[in-house]
Amino acid sequence: MAKNEQSKKRKRQKQNRKPTHQNEAKRKGLDITSGKGVVDHNPGSAKRTKLQEPTKASSFLDKMRERLSGGHFRMINEKLYTCTGEEALNYFQEDPSLFELYHTGYKMQMSQWPEQPVNVIINWLKKQSPSLVIADFGCGDALIEKSVKNTVFSLDLVSRDPKVIACDMANAPLGTSSVDVSVFCLSLMGTNYSSYLEEAYRVLKPGGWLLIAEVKSRFDPNTGGAEPEKFSEAICELGFRSVKQDFSNKVFILFYFKKKDKQNSRRAEVEWPVLKPCLYKRR
Repeated sequence: MAKNEQSKKRKRQKQNRKPTHQNEAKRKGLDITSGKGVVDHNPGSAKRTKLQEPTKASSFLDKMRERLSGGHFRMINEKLYTCTGEEALNYFQEDPSLFELYHTGYKMQMSQWPEQPVNVIINWLKKQSPSLVIADFGCGDALIEKSVKNTVFSLDLVSRDPKVIACDMANAPLGTSSVDVSVFCLSLMGTNYSSYLEEAYRVLKPGGWLLIAEVKSRFDPNTGGAEPEKFSEAICELGFRSVKQDFSNKVFILFYFKKKDKQNSRRAEVEWPVLKPCLYKRR
């Protein structure tokens, strides 16, 4: 009996010394009520957490979607450089979603450029009088209209914004001699690009500005591009005078022209150089 009593006593002492879950948590300085530092022993919890993490399969699918998007952009981009403005307008009217696809890819390409030509043009416009009326040919997201105080007519093939006018840029719904500045920012894309410039000439007031930003490779004779001087001469034959050419950027060129005050009624037919399409390589 004495041995049994002693055995029961030792057992009770051992149980009293065994730390409870709460005591162990307090000993380690953990707040069990808040859950901080507490290990969740629920086996289902680990599975749920694991499912929330990106898997190799989902990463692969994301990459495939990005490649497909990039492939669509290259296809549409090539189409725009190798057709007329009227054909491009019909192309997007048949399926406006293609325009959204194109601009998504365009933004991805532009994000890799160290400087955006549209920002250079916006900075130039901000230094001019806010009373100048601007025609933005091929406006895209109408960033110029959103960035300056001037009245801006934003023109493009598709209107995704009430302020954007959908049209063929060779037939802008603007009056003759009605604007002070015409802008082409990476938008001389059609095979009939000269008709866009003729339209810009028509809507400009005498003494008005023509600003053109284009990819530098389109003006590299060594790779099939046009000679910048021949391009400039053709625009001058149209009725402009060259004010400035900015080659300082590694990716694009900026041309500044002013419409002549007096026009030659017997102007000879302009010989326009062929501009090399800006086609993006598959990566």
